Amino acid sequence: MKAYKTSATIQDSKRVVLNNVPFDTGQRVEVLLLALDQDETDRALRLKALFKETQGLPQIRTITEDEIAVEIVRYRSGQ
Repeated sequence: MKAYKTSATIQDSKRVVLNNVPFDTGQRVEVLLLALDQDETDRALRLKALFKETQGLPQIRTITEDEIAVEIVRYRSGQ
């Protein structure tokens, strides 16, 4: 079974339109629709904004890839 994930915003409550799906004309597919929880969507947007703000801090620009790798190793080892 080939899986494909995408998202859409409902424009008409009587139909859902997906464009440019990677399936052949006439191919049968199974469709599962999951509504996103608005609170979850809002949290995700706030988290993305926080990441963007954090990445823009001047002190972040001085961290090297090696320092990040060391921090990851330390975190994973419980230090």
